[in-house]
Amino acid sequence: MKIGQSFRLAIKSLLTSKVRALLTMLGIIIGVAAVIVIVSLGNGMQQYMNSQFEQIGVNMIQVSVFSYGGNREVTPDDFYGLAEKYPQYIESVSPYLSASAVVRQGAQEYERTSVYGVSETLYNPEKGQTASGDTLEEGRFLSYVDVERNQKVCVIGSYLNQAMFDGKGIGQSLTVGGVPYTVIGTLSEKADSTEGSGDDLIYLPYGLVEQLNAAGSGMGSSSYLVTSTSKETSSAAKGVIERMLNRIYGDSSVYMVMTSAEMMEMMDSMLSVLMTILVIIAAISLVVGGIGIMNIMLVSVTERTREIGIRKSLGAKGRDIRSQFIIEAGTTSAIGGVIGILFGILLANLFTAVAGVIVSDADGFAAIPNLSGILVSFGVSVGIGVLFGYLPADKAAKLNPIDALRYD
Repeated sequence: MKIGQSFRLAIKSLLTSKVRALLTMLGIIIGVAAVIVIVSLGNGMQQYMNSQFEQIGVNMIQVSVFSYGGNREVTPDDFYGLAEKYPQYIESVSPYLSASAVVRQGAQEYERTSVYGVSETLYNPEKGQTASGDTLEEGRFLSYVDVERNQKVCVIGSYLNQAMFDGKGIGQSLTVGGVPYTVIGTLSEKADSTEGSGDDLIYLPYGLVEQLNAAGSGMGSSSYLVTSTSKETSSAAKGVIERMLNRIYGDSSVYMVMTSAEMMEMMDSMLSVLMTILVIIAAISLVVGGIGIMNIMLVSVTERTREIGIRKSLGAKGRDIRSQFIIEAGTTSAIGGVIGILFGILLANLFTAVAGVIVSDADGFAAIPNLSGILVSFGVSVGIGVLFGYLPADKAAKLNPIDALRYD
């Protein structure tokens, strides 16, 4: 029997019992749709994270120092000296100190507010944002004079601006660690403007944060944001920073230096592992669907035993019977795979629309169906149909024609 004729018989068999065929395909449909959605979300998340890193800057280097006390500690002056010594590698340096301090405005306390000490170089006027991705909404950022003279001024996030001053924070006053500060700038919303979010923060001149930590108002952590002259020189800049820190501490475990490219690679790697695990879990549905196809094909062989006997008595060979049932199983799973692909693409687009509505900072996120993922999902669905359909097909091919004709 020709393949085309077997395919037509398979379609006719499916149309004869539409509900049963749909239920048979259900596992394949769910499995393929789940794989498409997961792969689409993974691709979308990967591209979204990469775009966020590119906005911040692919030439940014983050330095974290975990050591406190001792005879020698790295200081901002060490980093400034390094930038002067290697201008071909390092474009700018800003301390990025953190402190646990009580933030108040009037009688109201803000316990979850993040307090950071930075220099004026954190903000890039050409890009219109800080190295950490914040943009100004009103006012100005810290200036060289503010930092050099440790002036009691600050820049606040959108949450504090709304919660403290109803969006009119410029020129207003608040206290950090009991010391009053004047608000000179407010930041645009980048998270969701809730307590403890990325919008609940204050930037102070780093010297004042050093004083806060030295006074025991809170144990701080020390970090620096370094910008290399280009993406290509970031590795060289990282190298000179590590050599300086190793010379000071003699122990690489007390500091960490990571470039934006390394952060992107690490995030991509973690996301890839997560997506692989989720795809494997979703693929279980495909196996379940394959078992369903095998079960229905066994029932179909039983129901068509007399037909098989007639065809064999008229000269059909075992391979003809086997190929007919294998093609029928493959056709069933292929149709289920196509429906699953369409359903998965629909769900991926739905997730994109929902993310844009629910998550305020998800602009640019899109669950992107991947062509290779679609083709692989379709191929796997067909392969599972053929694999699980082989046993019933082989059983049909080995039926004795006389016994089959006698079957009632």
